[in-house]
Amino acid sequence: MISSQIIFLISAGCIFGGALLGLLLSLFLPEEHLRDKSKDTVKVVTGMIATLAALVLGLLISSANTFFDSVDTAITHSGARIILLDRALAHYGPETKEAREQLRRTILSGIEMFWPKEKTEGPGLRAFERATSMEELQTKIRELNPTTDVQRQLRADAKKLSGEMLEARWLLIAQAQHALPATFLVVLLFWLTVLHVGFGLLAARNATVISALMISALSVSGAMFLILEMYQPLDGMIKVSNAPLRKALELLGR
Repeated sequence: MISSQIIFLISAGCIFGGALLGLLLSLFLPEEHLRDKSKDTVKVVTGMIATLAALVLGLLISSANTFFDSVDTAITHSGARIILLDRALAHYGPETKEAREQLRRTILSGIEMFWPKEKTEGPGLRAFERATSMEELQTKIRELNPTTDVQRQLRADAKKLSGEMLEARWLLIAQAQHALPATFLVVLLFWLTVLHVGFGLLAARNATVISALMISALSVSGAMFLILEMYQPLDGMIKVSNAPLRKALELLGR
């Protein structure tokens, strides 16, 4: 899949190129094509396209933000479950020492996959998908042999919490497969390019206008960049916060 940075550059180039094309066309078009009635028609068409593009961009930003927030909420809930699971294992007794250490290793490796101290080329999601540490933790919990009713209840709670954490893990992996259709992006880019052709066609030819058109192209391309980034909250440049997991890690073993 093409990265959001490359799509940003391509879209900025296409949109600004459309604006320059409009400026160039205004030099060669016959005078009657740029009179009042012709200009009015062009303004109506560009206004309609601008409305369509604005609606689509607004809906996409809202949808991307909702998706980003859902992943952030899942991370927060996972942090709470980690603390509860550690507490349940601690109250069970010293037999759970190995399971609690496994839990700590699992959280540490998860943080390092998605929020590494040093930037790496390989996406953390692939490593996260291959990881089996959560399944190993569940196995250790199932292997516990409770001797009292309290221990049986604590093991049941631990199994439930670990199951919910494993479900959240696969849900994150499934959500990460979501991507905007390429056709959708191409159509949106076409609208924005045609819109800026219209802007250039009606604009004066000077440095101020060219600068304004460039800022406009960068702005709408930036909106597309933000949308694509928020649809990959674990692998992109704009990531969800790892504060809930780090707080949970800080509280483990207490």
